[in-house]
Amino acid sequence: MSTALKRITPQEYLIRERQASCKSEFYQGEIFAMGGGSANHSLIAANFVREAGNALKDKPCAVFNSDLRVQVRSTGLYTYPDATIVCGEREFDDDQRDTIINPTVIVEVLSDSTEKYDRGKKANHYRQIASLKELLLITQDRPHVERFTRQPNGDWMFHEQYDLSADFELKSLGILVAISELYRGVTFEPIEDDVNANL
Repeated sequence: MSTALKRITPQEYLIRERQASCKSEFYQGEIFAMGGGSANHSLIAANFVREAGNALKDKPCAVFNSDLRVQVRSTGLYTYPDATIVCGEREFDDDQRDTIINPTVIVEVLSDSTEKYDRGKKANHYRQIASLKELLLITQDRPHVERFTRQPNGDWMFHEQYDLSADFELKSLGILVAISELYRGVTFEPIEDDVNANL
């Protein structure tokens, strides 16, 4: 998140946001401008939307890109996940029908500037959504997919994969996604290990 502006109400935020040229998050009376993503970030998000959309075309689920706003009702956070899947009837925050409150799956592509927030506070917000079944965190500079799946007792199970040739299952949707397709067209920069970096 970037520097916060003055405190406002959720209604004031929505009025401003619907007229704004750039997206902002809202939490506890504060607006936080959202920065743009890298080419890899945008490509991975687009790849996921395409792959999930194709896999779900015959199911009662809709796949949305980062233009869709999500509200976490129990905490008051308004934000824009990199991708959102809603299965069944879509529920909205108000009659403007531009803010979803019942996502089934949420996807975040991690960036250097927001990774700590996405993994920590933001993920905790998402896990408060009663309808949410799975949360994906996708690393953009190397193959790494982390999946949090809600269990019947409400606990969350963690899975992670690094293998570019592997698939992962979105159990709540009954589909497989190829990790190679998530990273199709992505350019990985060489990463020095800690030993070499200190030589």
